[in-house]
Amino acid sequence: MKFYKYCGAGNDFVLLENFDGALKPAQLPELARRLCDRHFGVGADGLMVVEPPRAGGDCSLRFLNADGSLAEMCGNGARCLCRHCFDRGISGDAPRLETDAGLVVGRRLAADRYRLRLNRPSEFRQGLALPAASPAPNGVDYVVLGENGIPHAVVPLEAARFDGDRDALRAFARALRHDAAFPKGANVNLCAVTAPDTVRLVTFERGVEDFTLACGTGVGSTVFALTRRGLVSGRGVRVLTDGGTLLADTDGVDLDLTGPAQRSFVGEFDDSLYLL
Repeated sequence: MKFYKYCGAGNDFVLLENFDGALKPAQLPELARRLCDRHFGVGADGLMVVEPPRAGGDCSLRFLNADGSLAEMCGNGARCLCRHCFDRGISGDAPRLETDAGLVVGRRLAADRYRLRLNRPSEFRQGLALPAASPAPNGVDYVVLGENGIPHAVVPLEAARFDGDRDALRAFARALRHDAAFPKGANVNLCAVTAPDTVRLVTFERGVEDFTLACGTGVGSTVFALTRRGLVSGRGVRVLTDGGTLLADTDGVDLDLTGPAQRSFVGEFDDSLYLL
């Protein structure tokens, strides 16, 4: 079966087209685990399965994490899908993607660069004092993107924390990811404002269960929360991730994410090895 490999600021994905419905929903979790395995599979942070639209978009997206769990949406993945839709003639230069978190719309800026209108936050709680977040002096913000929410915990820290022990940050993020305050768990965004409208960010992602090089919805949620705190302007905020720089804009309601969408390669996998 043919697959496409994409990368958005170091966040990487395997993409499959399923317009004929040959892949059944029950097959997808195990397929995601096998294809995303970095030793025995293609290797990726997640699997994107592109299917016919159901509600007036150009296509619909099923997104599965590397562990086979379903996710509501993925910002970097959706931006890569925008490129795929344009390159494959599925859409024009403003792809409309149906996701489990709602419709998201992209805009082609260059062959390998897109802007994405993320799902609007449906829930926001600021300054939560959680036992697992004791290293965070100003509490934790909780942001849910979309009606079928993508949950994010945003944790402002001192910039010096990022120069220290990454294993200690990982242990902190892992504990917070499962905190009882978050009904579905949460992606955990550890952040620091390092200069005017410049943010350092690392994200511990659900379903990957580790830090990834970048997380698009994490970038958006972080900039939304920091804007609400008055720590950034919300306009052209540069977010420095381990995988590169992304830009985010918010007016307190809408939320845009801008960054690269790179196609790494196209290949085929042996159905007998990956499809049960």
